[in-house]
This record gives sequence, C-alpha cells and structure tokens, in this order.
Amino acid sequence: MAWSKPPQALVELFAESLPDEPGVEPRKVFGLPSAFVNGVMFAGVFQDSMFARLPPDLRATLERDYGAKVLEPMPGRPMKAYLVLPDDIVADEGRLSAALQAAFLLTAALPPKARKPKAPKAKKPAKA
Repeated sequence: MAWSKPPQALVELFAESLPDEPGVEPRKVFGLPSAFVNGVMFAGVFQDSMFARLPPDLRATLERDYGAKVLEPMPGRPMKAYLVLPDDIVADEGRLSAALQAAFLLTAALPPKARKPKAPKAKKPAKA
C-alpha cells in the first residue's frame, strides 16, 4: 500500500505545536514526523492527518463531539492507542498545542520503553 506524503504545512505545524518540554524527542517513523518521550511515541503525522495518544477524557470528548477515529495506517491494523486529531482541532493552534501537551504528559507518565540490546555482528566464515 502506497502512503501519500504529508503536506509540508502540516509537517511544519506539527513541529511548531510540539510541547516545549525536556524529553520531547522528534523522530521519523517510516519517514514521517513523530514525537517520543522516554522511548514511547506520543504523537505524529500520517499522510494528511495528525494523531496523538490522548488521556481518556480528552479522547472520549473528541470521539463523541467530532467523531474522531483510531489511527489505522493499514486497513485492519488499527493502532488503538492513537487517535486521529479532528481537522477542527488541528486548525486551531491553541487547541492543537493543548492536545499535544496532554499527549506528552500522559505518555511521559508511562514506564520508559526498554531499549533492545543490539544484536551481535555476524562473524565472517574463516577462510580455508
């Protein structure tokens, strides 16, 4: 399945709206902008939308009032922890920043993701 590249304006808005907090780590996931804290993703951009891991009360409000949906990057493969932010929220910089701040705070309170140890390099076979 081919993904479309996000609009540059959305990428810039995402970067500008991230919380100005220690521990926010911008990264790329599959070449798309995202943000992590303690090794756990809390928000990102996917195609022409923005998504975030939101506290239950905010999540319920966005689902009820805006019909917000779970992020599903591939059909039948939902990422249940992440909600696609409604266009009305993304269009309002104050509300967007507040949603991303809430996502950061929720995720920062989770246990840090344990880093996997690096796999040892394969040994080259000895020449006979």
